[in-house]
Amino acid sequence: MSDKPFAAEAAQFGQAMNAIAYGEVVKAAVRDYKREVLDKQAQDGKQSHQMVAMDDLMEDEELQKLHEERIARLKAEREKRNQLTQKGHGTYTEITEGDFLEIVTQTDLVVCHFFHREFVRCKIMDKHLQVLAHKYFNTRFIKLSAPDSPFFTVKLDIKMLPCVIGFKKGVAVGRVTGFEGLGARDDFPTETLEDQLLLIGVIEPPERDNDDEDRADRPGTSIRKSVHYTKTASDEDSDFD
Repeated sequence: MSDKPFAAEAAQFGQAMNAIAYGEVVKAAVRDYKREVLDKQAQDGKQSHQMVAMDDLMEDEELQKLHEERIARLKAEREKRNQLTQKGHGTYTEITEGDFLEIVTQTDLVVCHFFHREFVRCKIMDKHLQVLAHKYFNTRFIKLSAPDSPFFTVKLDIKMLPCVIGFKKGVAVGRVTGFEGLGARDDFPTETLEDQLLLIGVIEPPERDNDDEDRADRPGTSIRKSVHYTKTASDEDSDFD
């Protein structure tokens, strides 16, 4: 029997074994590659989770800071309100001539109604000022009997009642005399007087919402279109220094 068949079989067997070995190497390489890919994905996922966690932490810190600032602001506003309450803000009170100078010169914003007890229109003015005193807390609303306060009545050149004068740190900056600028009628709405005082600058405008903006855009309803105010020389000179 010839040796050639055995040699051929041996060669084929060797090739088969080499193929098997090569296949195992390839499989091992594929497994290693898959493992590397999975490890990388797991690592990326861990880093991504860490980044999200850090973002959440930063957001929490920012929210905490905003919360603390809001608490501090509310606390300051409450303390200011308490101080103003002790000084009579939020109410509409009658004072005497002896109290007038101190209140007007030591308060940033004051609205003072010079009135006569027997005048019906002065009583009408009282009702409107009572409403505004509650609404505009930063302004002090007071009333002073004109007949009982001759010195300031003369100094401020008050010749017609009711007379409402606005003061800024002791300086008279404007006035509403009688009902002429209020529609010349007894049943004028509080908003008409409110617009006058806003224009004079002795009450601070509230924050406007959409309804207010729509109202201001309509003809004849904006503050500057609906108010007629004239400053007198005595308003500028009465600083009570």
